[in-house]
Amino acid sequence: MLYHLSDLLPFAPWSVFQYITFRSAGAAITSLLLSMWLGPGIIRWLRDLKFRQDYRPKDVKEGGDATTAAADLAKRGTPTMGGILIVLVLDISVLLWARWNAFVLLTVLAIVVLAGLGFYDDWLKVTKQTAEGAKSHLKLYVQFALSLGVATYLWQLPSTAMLINDIQVPFIKNPVLVGVPVVGVLLAILVICGASNAVNLTDGMDGLAIGCTLITTLVFLVMTYIAGNSVFAHYLLVPYVPGAGELTVICAAMLGACLGFLWFNCHPAEVFMGDTGSLALGGALGIMAVLIHQPFVLPIAGAVFVAEALSVMLQVGWFKYTRKRFGEGRRIFLMSPLHHHFRKRGLPESKIVVRFYIVAILCAVVALSTLKVR
Repeated sequence: MLYHLSDLLPFAPWSVFQYITFRSAGAAITSLLLSMWLGPGIIRWLRDLKFRQDYRPKDVKEGGDATTAAADLAKRGTPTMGGILIVLVLDISVLLWARWNAFVLLTVLAIVVLAGLGFYDDWLKVTKQTAEGAKSHLKLYVQFALSLGVATYLWQLPSTAMLINDIQVPFIKNPVLVGVPVVGVLLAILVICGASNAVNLTDGMDGLAIGCTLITTLVFLVMTYIAGNSVFAHYLLVPYVPGAGELTVICAAMLGACLGFLWFNCHPAEVFMGDTGSLALGGALGIMAVLIHQPFVLPIAGAVFVAEALSVMLQVGWFKYTRKRFGEGRRIFLMSPLHHHFRKRGLPESKIVVRFYIVAILCAVVALSTLKVR
């Protein structure tokens, strides 16, 4: 909105709104300040409505030891659905500071749809006070439909068809596959759905998911800016995507929103983001990876999310296989997702979270190195 206002007033100081860097800084500061301002009120509102977690989370409901049970008991009664705060300040900041184009609209649409899906899931959990929310197949249907719609839209436009037709991988300057829309559509669906669910699975400790999301978003802040700048993109031999620079404003707004939410979500958490926030944030990362033609950078930058999701898939798959093969289900990890495995081993929650942050930072550095190593 401010960008378009600056078009009507093309003189100093309004001309600074033409610069993506200035608007990105403004978006980050706006979302951070809004989070700090609105956060206490929204937390009180959620508490008054009894939107709180009085049930035991699904991922820790079995086989808890004394340490796990004590930590779980301490979290009971904490307000959930804090993702409302994240999505609200993010959308307001993007509305104010972004120059709206198709990429911005697609990303905001994905955030709103997935936040709505997560809200419905959280609503069922808090009203029934059970870890069972929306049916898993319903969530997958919505995520699949959204991802398919985004991929199809990009493929049918001549200006963005190459984002689906060609497959780009890190460390190689040219596409490894050209003219394979079916593969591109499937890859886009996998990235968007996978990212959304992986962040959701990571959200199990105070500050864990939001902190790792913040670190991964920093990578995409750099990647989106370069992808939308023809000079930098050609110099670094990465795909140039006209219009993708505006995604930098969204990344900056996400950074501010994540920082603001982390203020309230760090240990001991005053509020949980719930599926309302985790599904939306993961989906935002996934769709931006597709829009800048770097879908394989996300698994590198977000390797913590990948490890969390893989731990669940391996645990469930191995348990079912051994139960069928030997008559008794066996486990690879003490508990999944992965962060609960380390908690079962006796590590304090705060130490686990900080160590995951360190791993996430190292993965972010590797992801950024893909810009130069080609």
